[in-house]
Amino acid sequence: MVDEGVSRTIRGWIKAAKRVAVLTHTNPDGDAIGSSLALALALGKMGLDAQVVIPDGLPDFLRWLPGIELSTTFAYKRDKAIEIIDGADLIFCLDFNDPKRVNGVEEFLQKSSARKILIDHHQEPLKFTDIAISETWRGSVGEMIYLFINEVLEGEVMDKDIASCLYVAIITDTGNFSYASSYPEIFHIVGDLMKYGIEKDSIYASVYDAFSEDRMRLQGYCMQEKMVVLPEYHTAYISLTEEELKKFNHRKGDTEGFVNIPFSVKGVKFTALFVEKKDLIRASFRSRGLFPVNRVASEHYHGGGHINAAGGDSFLSMKETLAGFEALLPGYANMLKDD
Repeated sequence: MVDEGVSRTIRGWIKAAKRVAVLTHTNPDGDAIGSSLALALALGKMGLDAQVVIPDGLPDFLRWLPGIELSTTFAYKRDKAIEIIDGADLIFCLDFNDPKRVNGVEEFLQKSSARKILIDHHQEPLKFTDIAISETWRGSVGEMIYLFINEVLEGEVMDKDIASCLYVAIITDTGNFSYASSYPEIFHIVGDLMKYGIEKDSIYASVYDAFSEDRMRLQGYCMQEKMVVLPEYHTAYISLTEEELKKFNHRKGDTEGFVNIPFSVKGVKFTALFVEKKDLIRASFRSRGLFPVNRVASEHYHGGGHINAAGGDSFLSMKETLAGFEALLPGYANMLKDD
């Protein structure tokens, strides 16, 4: 993953460091949190004071992860988060390709004099770190951290807790291997993680079978009332307003995975989820095959991402956003037609 010259440089930086900050993106998912905690735990075993800074809250289904006590949420504990960043000799930036993805933390990241290392798999990373390890073809940063631990860090630091965090990172960013995982190495990595005694079935249950009744009813509401299927464009979308979310006592992370629901409809290749926030509409896009949803996100929603998973924002009303989405589909009709 990393050539030996870069590895030697990073090893030297780690040896010279005492305090390390690991940063990940806003609205963190399983890959972001799992990868960050795994790296912090590994560095901690090497004697460093390694702490994770998260811009905003994390979903309930990730709060059980080993090492969660090493994380600080900027939105809730601003002073402590700033202290971690300001006091760091070395900063790792995980699972984001643009400093804007860390929202309020961006200011403190940019002005820090610490050495900075990016480990990410999103397309077209901006240059804001001293070293950038970018592998856009990988399904998760979790895989990259596994390789980083084994190829760059010195000594045997992998253990059950670290392996469990990495397993969560990998399964959540590949939909439990339903996408972004059609290459042998990812399964070799998972096979090795199993050697550390991770409880695969228990982890799956903790991630996918630990939702509240309200969340399950919200999912049912989406399927029954909110899913719009446009078969002529092999597209489907779901939209949720703030009022609808309040009706189901929405908590952070409750809509995780909803964008994938329409893929169960035969013929659907492109899906979207539009969720109303305080001052914008958050858009998530997914696709099957070669349809580039990152292009849709960048051209129309001030966003970006991977070819099959991307997101962005709309600053119009929900009604205008949905009308605009449907209006842009004819422009992509040839790319979405039957194979």
